[in-house]
Amino acid sequence: METVVMRVEELQLGKIVAEDIFANTQYPIIYKNAKIIHEHFRIFEMFNLKEILIYKEKKLEVLTEKQIEVETTIIKLSNYTSFETDYYDAIAQIKREFGNWQAGAKIDITKVRGMIIPLIEKVLEDRSYIFDLNSYSNAKDYLFHHCIATGLIASIISKKLGHDRGTIIQVAIAGMLADSGMAKVAPRIRDKQSALTEIEFAEVRQHPYYSYLLVKDLPALKEVMKVAIYQHHERLNGSGYPKGEKMSSITNFAQIIAVADVFHAMISERLYRLKQSPFKVIEMIKEEEFGKFDAQVVQALVDIVVDLPIGTKIELSNLELGEVMFINKYAPTRPLVKLINSGDIIDLAANRNFYISRVITKEY
Repeated sequence: METVVMRVEELQLGKIVAEDIFANTQYPIIYKNAKIIHEHFRIFEMFNLKEILIYKEKKLEVLTEKQIEVETTIIKLSNYTSFETDYYDAIAQIKREFGNWQAGAKIDITKVRGMIIPLIEKVLEDRSYIFDLNSYSNAKDYLFHHCIATGLIASIISKKLGHDRGTIIQVAIAGMLADSGMAKVAPRIRDKQSALTEIEFAEVRQHPYYSYLLVKDLPALKEVMKVAIYQHHERLNGSGYPKGEKMSSITNFAQIIAVADVFHAMISERLYRLKQSPFKVIEMIKEEEFGKFDAQVVQALVDIVVDLPIGTKIELSNLELGEVMFINKYAPTRPLVKLINSGDIIDLAANRNFYISRVITKEY
């Protein structure tokens, strides 16, 4: 196919890049056969690129502006306050429901749906809300935050895996109710601030079974989701509980909830640990928890977290502010970052001393 060198200022959306483009980087900043989208023009500006090699367009489809917008993920910050209000309302409601479950009441699925669905709608439209979940949470009310957050994270993983809307909502509700059985664990154990004894820990490990007892008679929740709730602490290598199931014995929906559960648990402030960066946690799940989770589910979460648009504002672990310039597909949690104060460019894949501590979703 014929190629031609074109000046960036004359470039149109939808043109196709004819060669890998480097800019003093180990890996290309734009790959061959990429279709030109809005974000690429920001890259051209950042790296002062004046012209690139593209394919002649004879038999190529040039995408319309509307198609480009559909294909391009852009973080939108609208309705942030509305999401925050809905979120804290849901936390207050689930605290009340936990008290009811502890007292012997059955789960009111209508109330549960009313809590989670408004949040699901917002987080599916704008996944950037997940970057704020660990800032909302606190150690004292961790359990309630964890229930809501696990449901929301499970919903976006489910969407990333291509599930339909009905399944996504079912997965989110199952994720939210996965730890409902903690209401049946004695408060002196559930709320204990020091290390658990072996007997106490054995009781905590029964909570998936207690959760299953709470949901088993709910007609609005599919049977496969009830099984997922029971299995959400099982691990593919047999190291989980309550039964030590392995591999194909564990459902895919259980794996989705498990990954969402572990991710939120690891990023959140706990009584015994400070909150952690989602990017650092992603690396830990991939490296330290390898073999415990379905690789496709983990990759879906990775894609959700690391797919940051060019120009996204971030804070590094040394507290310096920067913006994302380029995502390295071989080390997606460690992009090329431009520091805002100095203008210096840091390749986090090469410099392992730093990592992204948080994504800045709103300006104060």
